[in-house]
Amino acid sequence: MSKPQLFPTSVVGSLPRPAFVLDLINDRPPLPPERYAHEMEAAIRFAVALQEHAGIDVVTDGEWGRKSYIGVIAELAHGFEVGKLPDGRPFTLVADRLAPKKPGFIAQEVTFLKKITKKLIKSTLPSPALLGERIWSADKSSKAYPKRDDFVRACVPILRRELELVRDAGADIAQIDDPHLCLFVDPEVRAKYPDPDAAAAFAVEMVNEVVSGVKGIKIAVHLCRRAGGRARGEACHCGGYGPIIPHLNRLQAHHLTMEFTAPQAGDMDVFRELREDFEIGLGCVDVTPGQIDSAETIAGRVRKALEFLAPERITLNPDCGFAPGSGAVVSIDEAYRKLCHEAEAARMLRTEHA
Repeated sequence: MSKPQLFPTSVVGSLPRPAFVLDLINDRPPLPPERYAHEMEAAIRFAVALQEHAGIDVVTDGEWGRKSYIGVIAELAHGFEVGKLPDGRPFTLVADRLAPKKPGFIAQEVTFLKKITKKLIKSTLPSPALLGERIWSADKSSKAYPKRDDFVRACVPILRRELELVRDAGADIAQIDDPHLCLFVDPEVRAKYPDPDAAAAFAVEMVNEVVSGVKGIKIAVHLCRRAGGRARGEACHCGGYGPIIPHLNRLQAHHLTMEFTAPQAGDMDVFRELREDFEIGLGCVDVTPGQIDSAETIAGRVRKALEFLAPERITLNPDCGFAPGSGAVVSIDEAYRKLCHEAEAARMLRTEHA
């Protein structure tokens, strides 16, 4: 059996949504279900072809079929209030006890991808703690779930069932996105919690409950430091990964994606403290709009990581998803060029380590 290819390339999850796709997911204009499905499938074929032509080895559907990344939980379970903010962005709040609604909504993304690509497929799910942070409200949710942690625990069986269906649909990688956990690198965030380490430990415990015992699929955890917020002008969270390393080492995962294009991410020597069985999805492509790294710049970041990691442990990927929020306007052509440079950097590195 041949060895796996060195330096595989991947996206984190989301791709920029062109105006056509934004109109489609926001029902401008409303379409009959069969027409909507036809147009969305055509859009996703384009998203996959874009990744393939750029030279990406592990593809997603760009998350284009989801009206909201966080709000996708409302497709899987009853109990949510869904609406739109004044600026048109969707919101989701838990307002009642959860009950299964439509298991397989995310898995059907994988089923379609299997029909249109021979590449490895990644599917993404929000973490329980992230859902608790974003869609539990003391005003609207406390009658159903008096404490935020109660709601977080209620999300676990819903997400675990979806993970099993994602595996059964044929995904190669299931990625749990947990920007909430990664906020605990920031001293200012930590200061807001009476016990930040207990909060981080709880986030890890909930991820582990979702994935524990699920065999036959590679489990990844995306440690988002809100790099995607650069597209919205948000401040990035400062601080190296050191404070959360003990928690990361408890994750029941095979693969971690970590951001490293921004100075505030800290030094790569933190890799010495991570379990040696972790693969690292190295955030080596800047997602900041207008910033297009050369292939040499990207390869240089990987070479720095190679001072601490064996080549077999590294996957190249952007720092974060390219579509930070359902309404963000980000250039799909710019993202395509960044992915082309990512793939070129991987080819350079393979030649160096042949």
